[in-house]
Amino acid sequence: MSFEQVNKKVVRTDIAPGGEVIARRGAMLGYSGGVTFRPISGSGGVGGMVGRAMQGESVAMMVAEGQGNAFYGFRGLYVTLVQLANETLTVEADRLLAHHANLSTSVEMIGSGGIRQAVRGAVSGQGLFTTTLSGRGEAAIISDGNTIGLPVTPEVPLCVDPQAYIGHTGQLQSTIVTDVNWKTFVGQASGESYQIKFSGTGTVYIQASER
Repeated sequence: MSFEQVNKKVVRTDIAPGGEVIARRGAMLGYSGGVTFRPISGSGGVGGMVGRAMQGESVAMMVAEGQGNAFYGFRGLYVTLVQLANETLTVEADRLLAHHANLSTSVEMIGSGGIRQAVRGAVSGQGLFTTTLSGRGEAAIISDGNTIGLPVTPEVPLCVDPQAYIGHTGQLQSTIVTDVNWKTFVGQASGESYQIKFSGTGTVYIQASER
């Protein structure tokens, strides 16, 4: 089973036994058939790990079970589908709309509230997390404007604005780099004093606006 793009802001997916879907609460727009929804508490069962992972970033999740189909979207944001073929997607929790429940879920400690907050808080070390999904399946991510996938190669690393960052796939390493000079202190800098630098091989997803 896979997600189907209805339009730029809505996706549809089939729900079946063994084909459950996990999504953020408030994202379900409609459904048909014998589909039921329940919140994920973080205990065992389908999506339990997701519940535990998401608690660190205060994004409540729900699982759709049964037989039928469901439509998902969130606050008019654009939706992009990411196919995973035994790969890993690292994504900011508030940018994850939905994903197949068969994907393995874990958390990656990057800083307070993920990569964006790590930069915003100058890596305060308060210990919140960014979500990782691994395996074979599909995930739907949301963005303010169309999502842009930028390639990264060993020869050509990539720096992105932390407020534009959504997530990444592939074998990538991330570091926070600064561009602080005398112009920063006299108010003549561009304002882009911190960036996330990615090196390795993979794709970085950004949105076409900063928050």
